[in-house]
Amino acid sequence: MFAQRRESTAPAAVDELFSETTFRGLKLRGIGPAFMSGRIADVAIDPTNESTWYVAVGSGGVWKTTNAGVTFTPIFDEQGSYSIGCVTIDPSDPMVIWVGTGEEGGGRHFGFGDGIYRSEDGGTTWEKRGLPDSEHIGKIIVHPDNSDVIFVAAQGPLWSAGGERGFYKSTDAGKNWKRTLGDDQFTGVGDIAIDPRNPDRIYAVTWQRQRTVAAMMDGGVKNGIFRSEDGGETWTQLTNGLPSGKMGKIGLTISPQQPDVVYAAIELDRRTGGTWRSADRGMNWEKTSDVVASATGPHYYMELFASPHQFDLIYMMDASMKYSSDGGKNWHIVNREHIHGDFHGMAFKKSDPNYVMVATDGGLYESFDLTKNWRYMPNLPVTQYYKVSLDDAEPFYNIYAGTQDNGTHGGPSRTDNVQGIQNYDWKLVLNWDGHATATEPGNPDIVYAERQQGTLSRLDMSTGEVVDIQPQAGEDDPHERYNWDAPIHVSPHSPSRLYFASYRVWKSNNRGDSWEAISDDLTRGEDRLSLPIMGATQSWDSPWDVFAMSNYGTITSLSESPLVEGLIYAGTDDGLLQVTEDDGKSWRAVEVSSMGVPERAFINDIKADLHDPNTVYVSLDNHKYGDYRPFVVKSTDRGRTWKMIKGNLPDKLMVWRLVQDHVKPELLFIATEYGLYFSINGGGQWTKLEGGVPTISFRDLAIQKRENDLVGASFGRGFFIFDDYSVLREVSTASLQKEGSLYSTRKAWWYIPRSHLNFDSQKGSQGSSYYVAPNPDFGAVFTYHLKDGLQTKAEIRQAAEKPLTAAERDVPMPSWEERAAEEIQEKPGIFILVQDASGNVIRRVEGPSKKGFHRISWDLRYPAPQALTISGGQSFDKGLMVAPGTYTATLYKSEDGVTTALDDPITFEVERMYKGALEGAPENEVAAFWRSYEAAAKDASALDINIDRSIKTVDAMRKALQHSSAKPGTLDAKLHDLRTELYNLHMEVYGNPAKLQVGEKTPPTIGERLFAVNRGISTSLYGPTETSKQTLQIANKQIQRATEELKKLNQSLADMASEMKNAGAPYIEGMKWPNE
Repeated sequence: MFAQRRESTAPAAVDELFSETTFRGLKLRGIGPAFMSGRIADVAIDPTNESTWYVAVGSGGVWKTTNAGVTFTPIFDEQGSYSIGCVTIDPSDPMVIWVGTGEEGGGRHFGFGDGIYRSEDGGTTWEKRGLPDSEHIGKIIVHPDNSDVIFVAAQGPLWSAGGERGFYKSTDAGKNWKRTLGDDQFTGVGDIAIDPRNPDRIYAVTWQRQRTVAAMMDGGVKNGIFRSEDGGETWTQLTNGLPSGKMGKIGLTISPQQPDVVYAAIELDRRTGGTWRSADRGMNWEKTSDVVASATGPHYYMELFASPHQFDLIYMMDASMKYSSDGGKNWHIVNREHIHGDFHGMAFKKSDPNYVMVATDGGLYESFDLTKNWRYMPNLPVTQYYKVSLDDAEPFYNIYAGTQDNGTHGGPSRTDNVQGIQNYDWKLVLNWDGHATATEPGNPDIVYAERQQGTLSRLDMSTGEVVDIQPQAGEDDPHERYNWDAPIHVSPHSPSRLYFASYRVWKSNNRGDSWEAISDDLTRGEDRLSLPIMGATQSWDSPWDVFAMSNYGTITSLSESPLVEGLIYAGTDDGLLQVTEDDGKSWRAVEVSSMGVPERAFINDIKADLHDPNTVYVSLDNHKYGDYRPFVVKSTDRGRTWKMIKGNLPDKLMVWRLVQDHVKPELLFIATEYGLYFSINGGGQWTKLEGGVPTISFRDLAIQKRENDLVGASFGRGFFIFDDYSVLREVSTASLQKEGSLYSTRKAWWYIPRSHLNFDSQKGSQGSSYYVAPNPDFGAVFTYHLKDGLQTKAEIRQAAEKPLTAAERDVPMPSWEERAAEEIQEKPGIFILVQDASGNVIRRVEGPSKKGFHRISWDLRYPAPQALTISGGQSFDKGLMVAPGTYTATLYKSEDGVTTALDDPITFEVERMYKGALEGAPENEVAAFWRSYEAAAKDASALDINIDRSIKTVDAMRKALQHSSAKPGTLDAKLHDLRTELYNLHMEVYGNPAKLQVGEKTPPTIGERLFAVNRGISTSLYGPTETSKQTLQIANKQIQRATEELKKLNQSLADMASEMKNAGAPYIEGMKWPNE
């Protein structure tokens, strides 16, 4: 019996306080990694400066380097697309860059684009230049003599008919476009090339193709090679010597040395085909080989590149890149040692015939010896992650996730060192494509991971051993159909119980050692080759390509209620939700159309509610039918009736995953095609988390409950962590309307960060290309919100004047009194006051005072003990840490001399993270000694300043004496004696200057003794050694003795000042004034 649909209610009114702008100050932490990078679609080298490259990341925006890859900068993060097909430099102006969005090819996992972009300043700013419905751009060529003339190969939508597909030409730099080749159904243009001698001679290859949820049709009768002699206005199909009938994807290039020579790689039926060569501009063709791209299939590769340095040397992109030195007759595989496979793009340097750069699924590589050896770019964090899981390792949890063609990765969410997270912190724990992962609660050594199509493994992280545990079909069973990304689920009721799914659900009670099927086929069981594609059912002889894609009729998601054992939900790729309430003994089918979504919508995710046994959430999408709308639904009766909860989500936004907060039931998060969103009211209104996040797709997200961390797995920019998102449990309209709100924080770990490279530098001496990702700020992190922020009188006036100036209206001139008030006003400020459990003030931590959310950290330290000079200078030293315990924080504003608390104090704990190998002093004794050291350092620095000031004063007195009426003799002698005594004291405190000039040692000074103490205590929680205690005692005696001596000398200075005053000497800075 199928469920009945409950009519969805209209979305609630949008609360403007919950806009993206409000929450932009809550920054997510991008952690990469870059150790295996990700798919690069294209790369362009500036011919006028070969150290400048533009890198088109297939699923991660555009990156630029101006130093040949030493550092890379993302330059496309704020634009409308993350999926990039190509990048082109204007040959007439290297500052003009063109980008075609939407990956080139036909991959099942490719994102779609929103047209053409142009930059006139080397990628600093961008402007859209049309073709928003092209979705996939294969190539852009700028006319070499006229920068207003642009040629585009638009492949068009992959999943549906229509859109903007074909050969497009613009004669006004992209303001207007005209299509001259292709159709409005399924035929676009895959590649183009121009004759370098005659830019009006253009070659183009058409590509008729469609991918569906069930299959791919990678060719048709409309595929072919065309030539234009009039700049793309009209076309002639080239057929002589080429295959007749249906063709698949075609790769094309032209010889730079002899442009009459044209090369083509052509896919035919069943992945056959070969390479062809024409020596007469395509009038006649000769087949040169049977070589065609393999592995994933020609739809994924097949690009051809001709060497600009050697005639007839051509390269074919493939799983293993091939090259031919004789125009395609004989092919060889380039050296594959130490380089990733799946090649997509290539670039050359005019200055170096032995140089090539290649773009692969695993990143960017360059060779200086024509592919014999490779240099990898280890600083491009553009990995595409599918699914993510988190363990509960202490003190910091680990992240595991499967990737597109880069295996399954595992690494830390943070580290305990000052460098942060480095590439070597990450491990490849399973190879091939990686997909779903899972961890065992309470046992971080057990991890489950899978390769494509259900190849499930159990990993022992303590030994590195891998055990294959994929369920196998029984003796009389049919083939076990697995989704490319089959779902794994660890039961919340037993850590050793697993659920896994193919077209049926499997259960194991022993971590996968054995399995039992607890369902029959839960899909519709349709024959995928009998379903319509390209608008009709197709014959057996059509160019099918179903090799490197998911099976059809598979289960895509599993979820078991954490509150009711055996209440399990399973979702399929063909529009069914299945429910069992008895651990698989019986199943109830639910048509997704009853949820108010298209009848064959793909179930991306199911989440049983953490708080209510009858509630379940389902995320679906229909993009494999060309429909990009968001679908998120909720049932409160185990799938019998449904309510749409997409709220105010944009129309073109697929939803991949949903998670629910484990504390507040109404707090939901979703991973979408364009970012992460949260809702505090169960889906009534959604807010995008934009802080620190580029335009990117998130395919999965997970919550680490102990830490209250949200981890997003992006599909092209690695991981992003919302550290301690608990602020979203507390945020409300009321808190946002307060002048200032301070939100709760989690405990702060008390430890000394270790160093792997250098204590003072994140990258140590490893060079600028060394990739590191940030840890969270050390210490206690405070989150606060300011409704309006604080402004000076001048800023308030300027804000009021701005609209008047823009409207060219009269702007009132402030009075002189108002301007004077602006000049003398202290800038208002925000700070957080930290106090211990007894109310003692520990620290004022200053923070931003602008409107919105802010996060600032306290490093658990007291203020620096060093004295301040009148000029405001202070040494770089910092105070030592507090002891573990309970502390409070209060948000204050300071304005015009008035300090006001904006919110009630919050309480938090500082807790020791771990103990050392040796038992040290009790924590309170450690902290007490630190305070003693700080007191000594404070006295010593004050002594330093006062000695220096006294010496400067006596020197000034000697000059002033020259301007007095005193007779030579007595005062001169007194000043000389006083100066000598001060310099003797200076030498006692700082050492003999003559010895210091040549590096000769002097008896230990105060500073040297304090430095020795600091070395002993600043990088350890062990506590003071006996040596440190004794050294501090000696230093304190030296400080006391020098201080007493300085007091006497300063009294002598005061007496001398009186005598000089009586002698008519001019006033000297530091003397008493006026007359006292």
